[in-house]
Amino acid sequence: MNVSADFLPEVSAEGGVTTGEVARLLGVAPTTLRSWDRRYGIGPAARQGGRHRRWTAADVDVLRTMCRLTSAGTPPAEAARAARAGVDPPAGRVSRAPGPLPLGRARQECRGLARAAVRLDSQAMDEQLTAVLDRYGLPAAWDEVMMPTLHSVGRKWETAGERYIEVEHLLSWHVSGALRKVSPRRPPVVGAGLSLLACAPGESHTLALEALAATLVQQALPVRMFGAALPADALEEAVRRTGPDAVVLWAQSRATADRALVARVEAIEWGVRGARRRPAVLVAGPGWTGRQPPETRHPCGLTEAFAALAAVGSR
Repeated sequence: MNVSADFLPEVSAEGGVTTGEVARLLGVAPTTLRSWDRRYGIGPAARQGGRHRRWTAADVDVLRTMCRLTSAGTPPAEAARAARAGVDPPAGRVSRAPGPLPLGRARQECRGLARAAVRLDSQAMDEQLTAVLDRYGLPAAWDEVMMPTLHSVGRKWETAGERYIEVEHLLSWHVSGALRKVSPRRPPVVGAGLSLLACAPGESHTLALEALAATLVQQALPVRMFGAALPADALEEAVRRTGPDAVVLWAQSRATADRALVARVEAIEWGVRGARRRPAVLVAGPGWTGRQPPETRHPCGLTEAFAALAAVGSR
């Protein structure tokens, strides 16, 4: 988060502002500031009475650099050395070609995004999500940065007595927003078939399906995304009205993976007599594991799902 020293409260005669005031301005927990001071020497130059921390504008500038570098995934010790010296660490050479991220780079991007999420730093999350999408494209950004970070944050609150639910919700919101901002990277594909994407009735987890929708948008392939918990009757009506080449039905849990609904959608017909068509139905998500109907495709992962839809649409 970029916070200018101009926004600091007026520096008092005692030599600065308190840790609590700085924490609120930077969006960093006071315990994090104290930890950085203890471990890396990123602390105030002056202490009132030898004990109480008083932060000056110069101290806050060092903190701002520390926040920016750790948000970008720089290890804290390295970020602290650079912040104290007033320089950025040397950047590694990163390819801008779409595809898998180098392992070390992917881990660094995940760490940076997770740290920004834990700090509830919306600006840093938006900047990092935009950067990974621009640099790597979909689906690499999803498979190797967004999804692993979401999973790690989810595991964090599951093992911490629900202390980090707000972190997961905020991160999910910003990932969703970044995916909706994706724009086509090529001219529209002439004659490409339409894909209809929907969550099964009762299913509220949409992010993976949003990533698939964004991938289709990026490749200029037509898509209709209906989101969470689409009622069965509404799904059938949407299929009849749009005549899609393919329907993807997402289920996160076994409780929402409805095999009967798949059969109903596969049976829908449209078109003139003698040339009627039916959609290809793909089931996606962990809820279908071991439950997908016979001969119904169950792609594993974003890359496989996109390839399957591109193949169906080009028939």
